[in-house]
Amino acid sequence: QVQLVESGGGLVQPGESLRLSCAVSSSQFQIFNMGWFRQAPGKEREFVAAIDPSGGITSYSPSVKGRFTISRDNARNTGYLQMNSLKIEDTAVYYCNVDPEYRALISGNYSPRVSWGQGTQVTVSS
Repeated sequence: QVQLVESGGGLVQPGESLRLSCAVSSSQFQIFNMGWFRQAPGKEREFVAAIDPSGGITSYSPSVKGRFTISRDNARNTGYLQMNSLKIEDTAVYYCNVDPEYRALISGNYSPRVSWGQGTQVTVSS
């Protein structure tokens, strides 16, 4: 059973940066697409970014494009989300997931094949 462990969240001020990590307990990580999602208080979980197995194809939500960068290290079974120029509205719990279908990750209303991890809290506040 694949397990997902997110880390790297914290409390930062607007304009600062954070790097999130997603450790995936699967020897097949290198064949999975990976996505990041977030859920703010009182809101539904939403798509943030996705990356294909090779790292050559990425997608971003319009709200984070140009500020966030998704990447992965297949040798370490780990994905990353570099978040720059953070805004107050980026405050949320951030989750990662993996899926054999890239389109499933980016299409909205994602229904995961792998159970969500505990997430990592990102708070942007002045």
